[in-house]
Amino acid sequence: MQEFSVVIEQDADGYFVASVPELHGCHTQAKSLDTLMKRVKEVIALCLEDQEDEVAPSTFIGVQRVRI
Repeated sequence: MQEFSVVIEQDADGYFVASVPELHGCHTQAKSLDTLMKRVKEVIALCLEDQEDEVAPSTFIGVQRVRI
């Protein structure tokens, strides 16, 4: 079993958007968080099927907001 960090944001239309930094191009969206999490698991499985190379492990450090 593998574990991945998922970054979740909410767009201007109210949709939740999730991306998986360890898997290039792995993202999905949904109107509710419950639906989003189901879709995240599905899209991770699909992205892993498409990966030609082994997934490089990474460690989530955190998120920092920067004002400029």
